[in-house]
Amino acid sequence: MSETTHDGAVAMSAPPASDEGLSPAQRAQKYGLAQSGARPSLPEYVRQLWQRRHFISAFASAKLTAQYSQAKLGQVWQVATPLLNALVYYLIFGLLIGTRKGVPDFVPFLVTGVFIFTFTQSSVMAGTRAISGNLGLVRALHFPRACLPVSFCLMQLQQLLFSMGVLVLILLGFGQMPTWSWLLVFPALTLQFVFNTGLAMVMARLGSKTPDLAQLMPFIMRTWMYASGVMFSIDLILKGKHVPHFVEVLLNGNPAAVYIDLMRFALIDSFTHKQLPPHVWAFAGGWALLMGVVGFVYFWKAEERYGRG
Repeated sequence: MSETTHDGAVAMSAPPASDEGLSPAQRAQKYGLAQSGARPSLPEYVRQLWQRRHFISAFASAKLTAQYSQAKLGQVWQVATPLLNALVYYLIFGLLIGTRKGVPDFVPFLVTGVFIFTFTQSSVMAGTRAISGNLGLVRALHFPRACLPVSFCLMQLQQLLFSMGVLVLILLGFGQMPTWSWLLVFPALTLQFVFNTGLAMVMARLGSKTPDLAQLMPFIMRTWMYASGVMFSIDLILKGKHVPHFVEVLLNGNPAAVYIDLMRFALIDSFTHKQLPPHVWAFAGGWALLMGVVGFVYFWKAEERYGRG
């Protein structure tokens, strides 16, 4: 190949190197190209997620507002739904089956269990559809996909805080006066939120490839609820029963039961430390740390695959 210089002389230049024989990855490296939507490193991913914290908060608030926008009672259903569930459980389990026997302050006991389990249940259900239910957003915009399950869990936390106002009124109505132990609500809810978010991320990745999982989850969550002592005392149910020790350990170490027990201990005077499983705070912190870290890393590993295929 030749070219003319400024003085009219003809100079010869080397031909460009051929790309033949180069793999796509080698060509990309040669020309400085990067994969679109490639998964960033874990520290970089955390940094990007923190940068979108305002989007996460605004998205959660918008979803919460829109959830009941078509209903005439609107946001009232945020509180009415768990209350109606608690009423149904009281009629069936408390009156018909008689699980209230031997449980002091059964109504606060039941309502606390329903509200706290609903927080985990709703977070997991929303996480399962976080990617598969928002494919348009995922395919249109570039952002850390973890924003979606985190937003949905934050939305459920906001909804729980509305319900907690009603729970306080119920507690006061049944003679439960505020004590210093009520402050334990904040660390307990923080640990539960971390646990819920990690589990929602696991379900978001699984649900992104298996949409039918969303149809199966209500049955799984209902089974989990019955094993978590929401409508009855696990200690009273096991009392006098010759069950294997590992079954008792599994029931008491069940993360949903752990967070429910902590909230009951914080809010209900008759629920004392004797009814808490051993090392309950260690269980609560361990579940939150384990599920938070494992769920986040598991979700991040598939970052570049969400919304494709």
